[in-house]
Amino acid sequence: MSVRNVLLFVFALFSAAMLGLAAGAVWMVATLYLRHPLPWLALPIGALLAWAIRSFVRPAGVGAALLAAWGTLLAAIYVNMLIVGILIAGNMGMGLIDAMRTAGAGMLWQLARMALSPPDIGYTALATLLAAWLAWRAPRKRARAIAADK
Repeated sequence: MSVRNVLLFVFALFSAAMLGLAAGAVWMVATLYLRHPLPWLALPIGALLAWAIRSFVRPAGVGAALLAAWGTLLAAIYVNMLIVGILIAGNMGMGLIDAMRTAGAGMLWQLARMALSPPDIGYTALATLLAAWLAWRAPRKRARAIAADK
């Protein structure tokens, strides 16, 4: 494996992580705005991450599928940890950053894990599989031909 391939792999992993964290933050905003959990939002977020990774990070295939699944799983974990941080901040009268820094990643993870419900786990699993499948398969040639005609 060449140095170039290793650097491309690291960049792709970093890109998928950043896309997953950004998707988790957007998911958190929607959850807070509507004031109740939205586990079903994992499905469109997984599809969006698969499209972004397949289009801009890696070509369709196994690598893109793994990165899309990783990004989707990271988004689901991140949104749960952010919501726990917000709940701690609200109960303690602190800012979000201070509450998350004080609680630490370990406590946030434990509280987020305890708050998981069966729908959360089910939607996350489905979204991870959907993202992997969408990123693995190549875009249809017909759609490309229609776009080329316009």
